[in-house]
Amino acid sequence: MSEVRLAAEQRTEFGKGAARRTRRAGKIPAVLYGHGSDPKHLALPALEFARVVREHGQNAVLTLALDGASELALTKTVTTHPIKNYIEHVDLLLVQRGEKVTVEVPLVISGEPASGTLVTQDLSTITIEADALNIPDQIELSIAGVAAGTQIHASDLTLPEGATLAGDADALVVAVNEAPSAAQLEGDEAAAPAEATEES
Repeated sequence: MSEVRLAAEQRTEFGKGAARRTRRAGKIPAVLYGHGSDPKHLALPALEFARVVREHGQNAVLTLALDGASELALTKTVTTHPIKNYIEHVDLLLVQRGEKVTVEVPLVISGEPASGTLVTQDLSTITIEADALNIPDQIELSIAGVAAGTQIHASDLTLPEGATLAGDADALVVAVNEAPSAAQLEGDEAAAPAEATEES
């Protein structure tokens, strides 16, 4: 993951009205915290930050140009307006080079399992610990040719070099089951009205 440089400004006004004014000015209210330091209230350029999230994902690492100095920060939480879909607020975590951080990374399933199977994906993200400057964009899991009856747990995933599993190792990621046949489906549908009649 490459670092991205962004110009940040200190915010001196707080509250909903101030946040609205910040957004009207084309900026996003943000808070930078971590390493025992006092939280810093910042304003980030909205268009540039939105592009960073689009290109680098929710775990983007930023080099913030702030008051003539540089701060390295991990994007921790991005709050988006539920209807209008613009970024309302960002939480940033202060990090250092070589520091390990715990993050959630998207899980991407690829490949086609054995024929006649049905795939159930229980997890869409996986929690890992990785170097702040080497966070993978995603974890890939191939289920190509996997047979019915197979269960894949978090501990079975192949993680990139330097990354370790931080969540529950026994968590079920994917289950590959035998797909119900047309006859079974028809039997289920036939049984449903009969059960309803018995209950009434």
